[in-house]
Amino acid sequence: MKSLAELQAIKEKMKNKVVIREGGEEVRVVVGMATCGIAAGARPVLAAMVEEVEALGLSGKVSVSQTGCIGICQYEPVVEIMEAGKEKVTYVKMTAEKAKRVAKEHLKDGKVVAEYTLSGVKA
Repeated sequence: MKSLAELQAIKEKMKNKVVIREGGEEVRVVVGMATCGIAAGARPVLAAMVEEVEALGLSGKVSVSQTGCIGICQYEPVVEIMEAGKEKVTYVKMTAEKAKRVAKEHLKDGKVVAEYTLSGVKA
């Protein structure tokens, strides 16, 4: 950091990401961040989801947040998407790349990525 202006720019960039993670929007994305999720790679999944929601211009519609244990540790990292009037969709064994695809296809285009869901993944 070389100047106060640069620090202010970093603050504004991060402020937008925090707003995305706080909620209140019509679609909620929750990433399991208990120790099992973190050990399985949930941090990059959360970061990728936040970045992709922002990049796709969905920050006013979609909130991304973290939670504790979702209860299906063998399938971590787990991402749940909840939309009003629709059944919750649970994505399992997620990666940052999969999170980006889910953001585009599910959150932006409205199409569930079935092969990443709990019912679509082979045990």
